[in-house]
Amino acid sequence: MRIPSLEIFRHRAYAQFWAARWFGTFAVQMQLTAMGWQVYDAARAHGQSIAEAAFVLGLVGLAQFLPLLVLSLFGGQAADRYNRRLILVACFGAKAAIVLGLAIASRFGPDIIIPAIFAAAIGAGATNAFMPPAASALLPMLLPREELPQGIAWSSLAFQSSLIIGPAVGGLIYAFGPVVPYGATFVLLLIAGALMLTLKAPKQQPVENGRTLGMIIEGLRFVWAQKIVLGAISLDLVVVLLAGAVALLPVFARDILHAGPSELGVLRSAMGVGAATVALWLAVKPLRTRVGFWMFGATIAFGLATIAFGLSQWLWLTAFALAVAGGVDMISVYVRQTLIQLNTPDAMRGRVAAVSFVFISASNELGDFEAGLMARIFGPVLAVALGGAAAVVASLGWMRLFPELAKADGFEPAAPPREAN
Repeated sequence: MRIPSLEIFRHRAYAQFWAARWFGTFAVQMQLTAMGWQVYDAARAHGQSIAEAAFVLGLVGLAQFLPLLVLSLFGGQAADRYNRRLILVACFGAKAAIVLGLAIASRFGPDIIIPAIFAAAIGAGATNAFMPPAASALLPMLLPREELPQGIAWSSLAFQSSLIIGPAVGGLIYAFGPVVPYGATFVLLLIAGALMLTLKAPKQQPVENGRTLGMIIEGLRFVWAQKIVLGAISLDLVVVLLAGAVALLPVFARDILHAGPSELGVLRSAMGVGAATVALWLAVKPLRTRVGFWMFGATIAFGLATIAFGLSQWLWLTAFALAVAGGVDMISVYVRQTLIQLNTPDAMRGRVAAVSFVFISASNELGDFEAGLMARIFGPVLAVALGGAAAVVASLGWMRLFPELAKADGFEPAAPPREAN
């Protein structure tokens, strides 16, 4: 594989955006690793069974999803109406304040830290209602249109490489106590915020005289009318909602594989390893054709890898299955993001990104709750395996529901048919 070109970083604003994304994601991944182990370990220490403690992890995901569900569409219209860069600065500041609160709460006992983690999840959900729409809408402003697919691949590489390093580092330094990863997260979030604060973005053309509710409805109508966009967004929702099992990694690490927080960090990093490898490949050779085939093939492979993860009894096999899942998920994410960006006008990008992120968060955070609930009913192993099988079936069904997406050959909108003279 040839080394990917760094030419895209000649755009200074994009390079600064990329660095802020890297530091911010690195920080959050350390925080999530510490939170997951801390809340699950505290629940088990209080005498709860594996299934009951797994359900507590699911409730943390639900606590994060509910404020996001309520606020995301408002976050999308805010990204189209107000300065996207300043929205991101405010979000980094809010995340830093949340993790500082966790660091302080960690000095007290489990009776304090579990409610504090739930409060942090609610705060993170509210913040995430505004952050992704602003970031997604800001990115296309920083690059020429023809360089956007490569820019998305590099941005995904920033996310996935920090997804490798963040959990591994978070798991390792957790050995010195939870205050250490939370403190490191706080510092990195301040760096990300400073990078975004000093970024010089092109002037944004806000929507004039738009009413909040009207703008939200306009965004929803646009997504509904664009069947390729709707299919790509909803496919991610269904597959990850059914097969997502990241919330249960502390369960598998502690009670299935009989490992500790360091091994939990390795497992969380494994998905990032697979995703970063694929993101690097996409940065070298972005997909241009048969994008629908690649997307559906990726979601089917994601379901199969999830089944292997659920049934594995060995750390190395579990890590490998997670790496495969992360790699194929990266293909799906890349196709979805590029389709959305190139099929959406700039004045609509914030609202469309918000709709997309509601679906993504429903699959991630609500998926965490669903995984915890299913683990409470069936046990963690069977719950994960059944979820992977359901994701495969759902992918096949979506190919029938959205034939335009399944047959999509490129990213650009199809030209309307020319009328005969």
